[in-house]
Amino acid sequence: MIEAKIELDSIDWAILAILQRDASQPVHAIGEAVGLSTNPCWRRIKRMEDAGIIEQRVALLNPDKIGLGTTVFVAIRTNRHDHEWLDAFSQGVSEIEEIVECHRMAGDIDYMLVIQVRDIGDYDRIYQRLISKVPGLSDVSASFSMERIKHTTALPRPA
Repeated sequence: MIEAKIELDSIDWAILAILQRDASQPVHAIGEAVGLSTNPCWRRIKRMEDAGIIEQRVALLNPDKIGLGTTVFVAIRTNRHDHEWLDAFSQGVSEIEEIVECHRMAGDIDYMLVIQVRDIGDYDRIYQRLISKVPGLSDVSASFSMERIKHTTALPRPA
Protein backbone atom coordinates (compact mmCIF):
# COMPACT_ATOMS: atom_id res chain seq x y z
CA MET A 1 0.00 0.00 0.00
CA ILE A 2 1.31 3.45 -0.91
CA GLU A 3 0.94 5.93 1.93
CA ALA A 4 0.31 9.31 0.37
CA LYS A 5 -1.37 12.41 1.73
CA ILE A 6 -4.20 13.49 -0.52
CA GLU A 7 -6.72 16.29 -0.40
CA LEU A 8 -10.32 15.17 -0.17
CA ASP A 9 -13.05 17.10 -1.95
CA SER A 10 -16.78 17.02 -1.31
CA ILE A 11 -17.28 14.07 -3.67
CA ASP A 12 -14.61 12.06 -1.84
CA TRP A 13 -16.34 12.83 1.47
CA ALA A 14 -19.70 11.78 0.00
CA ILE A 15 -18.15 8.49 -1.15
CA LEU A 16 -16.65 7.93 2.30
CA ALA A 17 -19.99 8.62 3.99
CA ILE A 18 -21.67 6.00 1.78
CA LEU A 19 -18.92 3.43 2.34
CA GLN A 20 -19.06 3.96 6.10
CA ARG A 21 -22.79 3.22 6.06
CA ASP A 22 -22.60 0.23 3.71
CA ALA A 23 -19.34 -0.82 2.07
CA SER A 24 -21.07 -3.67 0.23
CA GLN A 25 -22.72 -1.33 -2.27
CA PRO A 26 -21.51 -1.76 -5.85
CA VAL A 27 -19.29 0.99 -7.22
CA HIS A 28 -21.85 1.98 -9.85
CA ALA A 29 -24.46 2.63 -7.12
CA ILE A 30 -21.99 4.71 -5.11
CA GLY A 31 -21.04 6.65 -8.25
CA GLU A 32 -24.67 7.25 -9.09
CA ALA A 33 -25.32 8.59 -5.58
CA VAL A 34 -22.45 11.10 -5.83
CA GLY A 35 -22.89 12.05 -9.50
CA LEU A 36 -20.02 10.04 -11.04
CA SER A 37 -19.87 7.21 -13.52
CA THR A 38 -18.42 3.88 -12.38
CA ASN A 39 -14.79 4.29 -13.48
CA PRO A 40 -14.12 7.73 -11.95
CA CYS A 41 -15.82 6.58 -8.73
CA TRP A 42 -13.70 3.42 -8.63
CA ARG A 43 -10.52 5.48 -9.21
CA ARG A 44 -11.38 7.75 -6.28
CA ILE A 45 -12.03 4.77 -4.00
CA LYS A 46 -8.78 3.13 -5.14
CA ARG A 47 -6.86 6.39 -4.56
CA MET A 48 -8.24 6.62 -1.01
CA GLU A 49 -7.34 2.97 -0.37
CA ASP A 50 -3.80 3.50 -1.68
CA ALA A 51 -3.43 6.58 0.54
CA GLY A 52 -4.51 4.59 3.60
CA ILE A 53 -7.66 6.64 4.17
CA ILE A 54 -9.76 3.53 3.61
CA GLU A 55 -7.95 0.95 5.73
CA GLN A 56 -10.25 -1.99 5.16
CA ARG A 57 -13.80 -3.01 4.42
CA VAL A 58 -15.38 -5.31 7.00
CA ALA A 59 -18.67 -6.75 8.20
CA LEU A 60 -19.78 -5.39 11.58
CA LEU A 61 -21.30 -8.00 13.85
CA ASN A 62 -23.99 -7.46 16.48
CA PRO A 63 -22.33 -8.56 19.76
CA ASP A 64 -25.68 -9.45 21.37
CA LYS A 65 -26.64 -11.75 18.49
CA ILE A 66 -23.38 -13.73 18.75
CA GLY A 67 -23.37 -14.07 22.54
CA LEU A 68 -20.86 -11.33 23.38
CA GLY A 69 -23.28 -8.73 24.68
CA THR A 70 -21.27 -7.54 27.68
CA THR A 71 -18.89 -4.64 27.07
CA VAL A 72 -16.19 -4.09 29.67
CA PHE A 73 -14.01 -1.00 29.95
CA VAL A 74 -10.77 -1.87 31.74
CA ALA A 75 -8.54 0.88 33.12
CA ILE A 76 -4.94 -0.21 33.63
CA ARG A 77 -2.20 1.45 35.60
CA THR A 78 1.42 0.32 35.64
CA ASN A 79 4.62 1.52 37.22
CA ARG A 80 6.63 0.28 34.26
CA HIS A 81 6.94 2.31 31.08
CA ASP A 82 10.06 0.83 29.46
CA HIS A 83 10.14 -0.63 25.95
CA GLU A 84 10.54 -4.20 27.20
CA TRP A 85 7.38 -3.97 29.31
CA LEU A 86 5.45 -2.21 26.54
CA ASP A 87 6.40 -4.96 24.08
CA ALA A 88 5.21 -7.64 26.55
CA PHE A 89 1.99 -5.71 27.21
CA SER A 90 1.31 -5.20 23.49
CA GLN A 91 1.98 -8.87 22.78
CA GLY A 92 -0.25 -10.02 25.66
CA VAL A 93 -3.12 -7.75 24.64
CA SER A 94 -2.88 -8.77 20.98
CA GLU A 95 -3.13 -12.47 21.92
CA ILE A 96 -6.50 -12.02 23.67
CA GLU A 97 -9.10 -11.74 20.92
CA GLU A 98 -11.85 -10.56 23.26
CA ILE A 99 -9.88 -7.32 23.71
CA VAL A 100 -11.27 -5.32 20.80
CA GLU A 101 -9.57 -2.00 21.59
CA CYS A 102 -6.50 -0.88 23.52
CA HIS A 103 -5.58 2.76 24.02
CA ARG A 104 -2.57 4.40 25.69
CA MET A 105 -4.05 7.22 27.73
CA ALA A 106 -3.04 10.62 29.04
CA GLY A 107 -3.91 11.35 32.67
CA ASP A 108 -4.34 9.01 35.65
CA ILE A 109 -4.97 5.87 33.60
CA ASP A 110 -2.10 4.41 31.56
CA TYR A 111 -4.12 2.13 29.26
CA MET A 112 -7.81 1.60 28.51
CA LEU A 113 -9.10 -1.68 27.10
CA VAL A 114 -12.48 -2.42 25.59
CA ILE A 115 -13.41 -6.08 25.94
CA GLN A 116 -16.45 -7.94 24.52
CA VAL A 117 -17.50 -10.96 26.60
CA ARG A 118 -20.51 -13.15 27.37
CA ASP A 119 -20.84 -12.16 31.03
CA ILE A 120 -18.92 -11.29 34.20
CA GLY A 121 -17.57 -14.83 34.54
CA ASP A 122 -16.23 -14.66 31.01
CA TYR A 123 -14.56 -11.33 31.86
CA ASP A 124 -12.89 -12.95 34.90
CA ARG A 125 -11.40 -15.60 32.60
CA ILE A 126 -9.99 -12.84 30.36
CA TYR A 127 -8.73 -10.92 33.40
CA GLN A 128 -6.85 -14.01 34.63
CA ARG A 129 -5.27 -14.49 31.21
CA LEU A 130 -4.26 -10.83 31.04
CA ILE A 131 -2.56 -10.71 34.45
CA SER A 132 -0.75 -14.00 33.76
CA LYS A 133 0.57 -12.73 30.39
CA VAL A 134 1.54 -9.22 31.47
CA PRO A 135 3.54 -8.73 34.67
CA GLY A 136 3.82 -5.34 36.32
CA LEU A 137 0.19 -4.21 36.29
CA SER A 138 -0.31 -2.09 39.41
CA ASP A 139 -4.09 -1.62 39.04
CA VAL A 140 -6.70 -3.21 36.80
CA SER A 141 -10.21 -1.76 37.22
CA ALA A 142 -13.23 -2.91 35.23
CA SER A 143 -16.44 -1.03 34.49
CA PHE A 144 -19.33 -2.86 32.85
CA SER A 145 -21.52 -1.11 30.33
CA MET A 146 -25.19 -1.23 31.32
CA GLU A 147 -26.47 0.05 27.98
CA ARG A 148 -24.95 1.14 24.69
CA ILE A 149 -26.55 4.50 23.95
CA LYS A 150 -24.53 5.37 20.87
CA HIS A 151 -22.13 3.35 18.79
CA THR A 152 -20.81 4.07 15.34
CA THR A 153 -17.74 3.22 13.36
CA ALA A 154 -18.36 6.13 10.97
CA LEU A 155 -15.94 9.03 11.35
CA PRO A 156 -17.25 12.57 10.81
CA ARG A 157 -15.86 14.98 8.25
CA PRO A 158 -13.47 17.36 10.04
CA ALA A 159 -14.75 20.91 10.37
